[in-house]
Amino acid sequence: MVASVTDRFLRYVVIDTQSDPASSTQPSTEKQKNLGRLLVKELLAIGISDAHLDEHGYVYATIPQNTAKSGVPVICFCAHMDTAPDFSGTNVKPQIVRNYQGGDIQLPGDPDQIIRVGDHPVLKDLTGHDIVTSDGTTLLGADDKAGIAEIMTAAEFLINNPDIKHGAIRILFTTDEEIGRGVDKVDLNKLGAAFAYTLDGETAGTLEDETFSADGVDITVRGVAIHPGFAYGKMENAIKIMSAIIERLPRDMAPETTRDRQGFIHPIAASGVMEKANLSFIIRDFTEEGLKSKEALLETIAREVLKDYPGSSYTFEVKEQYRNMKVVLEQHPEIAEYAMEAIRRAGMTPVRGSIRGGTDGSRLSFMGLPCANLFAGGHAFHSPLEFVSSQDMEKAVRTVVELARIWEERA
Repeated sequence: MVASVTDRFLRYVVIDTQSDPASSTQPSTEKQKNLGRLLVKELLAIGISDAHLDEHGYVYATIPQNTAKSGVPVICFCAHMDTAPDFSGTNVKPQIVRNYQGGDIQLPGDPDQIIRVGDHPVLKDLTGHDIVTSDGTTLLGADDKAGIAEIMTAAEFLINNPDIKHGAIRILFTTDEEIGRGVDKVDLNKLGAAFAYTLDGETAGTLEDETFSADGVDITVRGVAIHPGFAYGKMENAIKIMSAIIERLPRDMAPETTRDRQGFIHPIAASGVMEKANLSFIIRDFTEEGLKSKEALLETIAREVLKDYPGSSYTFEVKEQYRNMKVVLEQHPEIAEYAMEAIRRAGMTPVRGSIRGGTDGSRLSFMGLPCANLFAGGHAFHSPLEFVSSQDMEKAVRTVVELARIWEERA
C-alpha cells in the first residue's frame, strides 16, 4: 500500500488547486474542480458508485455498510483539495528522497531552499523513510493532498477487503479550506454522517480535538485631510493614526512571541491614504473569554490613540470566523477515544494535541457534525520546504482502516 498512497499523492500534487481569497465564487478557483473530477473518476473505478462532484466543487462518495450489525454510526472522512495562497502551487515538481539517511535536504530547483534538521527536528525520526518534497520553487501540496491520498487508498483497501466489517462511510473532499470557506456550502443532510474526521494534521500518531477560536477585526480610521501646505494644526493623517495603533500592540501577544495555548493579536493587512485607512487583524485564543479580552484590548488601543486626534474617528468591526471544536467534541468522547485506539493498532503511540489554527472540522463541529483532526504526515505547510514521508502516509491509511473497524466493533 506504500506505493499506492504515494503514487496517488504524486498524481494529485501536480494539479494546481490554489484557492483565491480575492474571489467571491465557490469554489474560488475553477481549477480546484480539475482535481475533483479526477477523484470522482478514481472513486468510480474502485467501485464507489455514488461518487460525484457538485456545483461548488465538493466531492461526495459512500462506501456502503458491509456489516450485518444495526446501529453502526455513519462516519465521514474529510480532506481539502485546495492549496494555500501563501506560495505558488503551479507546476509542482515532486522529488523523492528514498531511504533518507539523515542530514539537511537541499531542494534541486532552488539551492537556497534547504530543509534543515535544526528547523525540522522531526526529520530525526524519519531515517529510512522515503521523503517527498517539492523542488523548492513551489509548495508541495501535502496540505492537504496527503489527506486525500490517504482517504482514497483506505477506501480502495476497504472495498477490496470485505472481511473488514464496517458501517457506511462517507467521503467528503472540500474546496477553499485555506481561505476559510471550506464548508460554506456543504450539504450535511446529503452527507448524512453522525461523526467525522479530517485528515489535515502533521506528525504521525497525532490526534487533535481542540483548535483556536478565531475572529477577524477590521478597523477603519477616518482622518482629516488637507493640503500639506496649509496643514498646520489641522491635518490628522489616517496613515499615521493607523501606524500608531500598530505600534501600541503588545509585543508579547503576537504569533512570533506566543506558543502552546497562548493566543495572539495579528495584523494581516493595512492600506490607506491621508483621509482614510483600513487595518485588518486576526484574533486567536483557545477560550471565548481570551478572544473577547483581546478584542477589548485592541479596541482600547484604538480609542486611546484616537484621543490624540480629536477631528478623526474610527469604526471597529468584529467578524466571527470559527470556534474551538473541543466544546462540541467533549460531548462525544468516543470520537477521540476510538481514534487513539486506531492509532495504537496502526503501530504508533497516540499523541493528543491542540491546533494553533483551525480546520474544516472546527466549522463542521458547530454545524452539527462533530469532527476531530487526524494526522496526514506532512510538515512545513504553506512553504516551499513542505515535505511528507511515504511511510507516515501509509500509517494514516492504516489508521483510517482501523477506525472503520473500531466503529463497527463498538456499535
